[in-house]
Amino acid sequence: MRRTLAVLALVLAASPALAAPPLRLMVDAREAPRHLLHGRLVLPVTPGPLTLLYPKWLPGEHSPNGPINAFVGLHFTVKGRPLPWRRDPDDPYAFHLEVPAGATELEATYDVLPSSPDVRFSSGPSSTGQLALLSWNQLVLYPRGARAHDLTVSASLLLPAGWRFATALGAGHLAVGGATQFPTVSLEMLVDSPVLAGRILRTLDLSPGASPPHTLAIAGESAAAVGVSDDLLGHYRKLVAEAGTLFGGRPYQHYTFLLTLSDQVAHFGLEHHQSSDNRQPERLFLEEPLRVLGASLLPHEYVHSWNGKHRRPAGLATPDFEQPMHTELLWVYEWLTSYYGEVLAARTGLRTAEEAREGLALTAATLDASPGRTWRSLGDTAVAAPVLYAAPREWRGWRRGTDFYPESQLIWLEADTIIRGASHGQRSLDDFCRAFHGRDPGAPTVVPYTLEDVVAGLNEVAPLDWKQFFAARIDVPSARAPMGGLAAAGWNLVYRETPTRFIKLAEQAGKAIDLTFSLGLVVREDGVVVDVLPGTPAARAGLAPGMRLVAVSGRRFTGELLRQAVRDTRTRPDVDLLAENGDLFTSHHLAYREGARYPALERIAGRPDLLEAIYRSAAPSR
Repeated sequence: MRRTLAVLALVLAASPALAAPPLRLMVDAREAPRHLLHGRLVLPVTPGPLTLLYPKWLPGEHSPNGPINAFVGLHFTVKGRPLPWRRDPDDPYAFHLEVPAGATELEATYDVLPSSPDVRFSSGPSSTGQLALLSWNQLVLYPRGARAHDLTVSASLLLPAGWRFATALGAGHLAVGGATQFPTVSLEMLVDSPVLAGRILRTLDLSPGASPPHTLAIAGESAAAVGVSDDLLGHYRKLVAEAGTLFGGRPYQHYTFLLTLSDQVAHFGLEHHQSSDNRQPERLFLEEPLRVLGASLLPHEYVHSWNGKHRRPAGLATPDFEQPMHTELLWVYEWLTSYYGEVLAARTGLRTAEEAREGLALTAATLDASPGRTWRSLGDTAVAAPVLYAAPREWRGWRRGTDFYPESQLIWLEADTIIRGASHGQRSLDDFCRAFHGRDPGAPTVVPYTLEDVVAGLNEVAPLDWKQFFAARIDVPSARAPMGGLAAAGWNLVYRETPTRFIKLAEQAGKAIDLTFSLGLVVREDGVVVDVLPGTPAARAGLAPGMRLVAVSGRRFTGELLRQAVRDTRTRPDVDLLAENGDLFTSHHLAYREGARYPALERIAGRPDLLEAIYRSAAPSR
């Protein structure tokens, strides 16, 4: 970190002095329904060489995935005259110019085009004919050497007629031409404050009469999609209360949940300091499988306001969007957040305690079955996160992918049970969160932390060799998932012949048949093989992702026929499948005789149920 700051100081010293006025950014989003945005940026400059940067490393995305290939039509002018530019041969995100004598302002115009549908996070598809989520990082350039916190930007936005918007930037005011002019903020805060806009946009007060204010803003493809029942609204209001109880202070002046409901945009969640960008299927509130499966997203991104935005690993607290991020401490940033995203979903009633337990069983079993554990440590998945986020989904069990998300539930659950046991139930991981993350700064601030800080914070709650505790579970490959927390909480992972309700809902939401724990594959309802787990009957029989099953034991494929064939293996061993692989048809004999197997949790007799205590509401009743 000291080396980074030293290098930054040298860059700042070598950069041309910037004038005091803010950058002026004008975004015309009237063609957002055509997946086209227009930008105009005016920068204060002084004569001499100038390098402008397009944001590359984006906070919360932990990857160098700024959509530079969508940034087109770039022109620079000074006093109306074109100014030539050239792209850096070593860094396609950097543009070099020579500002002529007498120039005080530089104008840039450009367009932003849609990204490929398989791109994740904010670089993915973000607009439809009815709505758009605008990420400011896609529409701005900034001078190399300037800190994002120090640069100021005055931004305005022009939307299609009849569209409304929500953002943590505030309401703004109407400017000439019908655009909305937002308050001048730092570049850091601008990029941290996306705008959700749409023809159908609903806003709900989640903390009526309280301060700071909390808002749920929903844009959808239909009026039915944005409907929220009084019961569900109560659960989201409880989320605000439960998080306040968990952390104590609030690291924001106001908070806005931005929720996009559409099947035409990329689905993900992305944290920001005073808001979160949550994108879910259109029928999230209309179909129970989607609602239950998506219940932990808003709690997860909300927790990030404390853990990830306010308190942040030092390697992720970069001064601009050019410096590479060091992701080795994602096991705190994302892992602890994943744990509490699931816990808060249960504490708020967004999921029942039973649904939370069944989801935990599926997570534990999936991780325990992953053969990638034998060669890749969990810590390596965190260090490799910048490339793993964009990795294909196929052969996930062998690659491991971003396993630091789900495995966090098991590791932090174990830490929680250790603290509860050592204190005879008087303390818990909640106490660590309150002390480590919960100080109330009254406004968005970033307080970096190191591994030593985390260990010291845990030791203040429950003395233990926490550094060794995490090292044993993170730094060394292990063939089995860490199950110590489950056992300490009074539960064992078992396998049964019938799927839990949570697994049934997951299959319905994903329109798939999950046979991971029997044949070792997941198949879509149309027969396409989504994934195959190495070392399982499906893998040994030669099946692979992308093949399409056309027949089961000589009969035309259906999902129920495949499920029945698996159930029948207890009395009639083995399953024969015919698959289509490109223009070839291949036969596959799966040697298997254990019947259907689905994970569940089972109580350990004589041990207290700590999951019940962990999932119990902690906020005072109103």
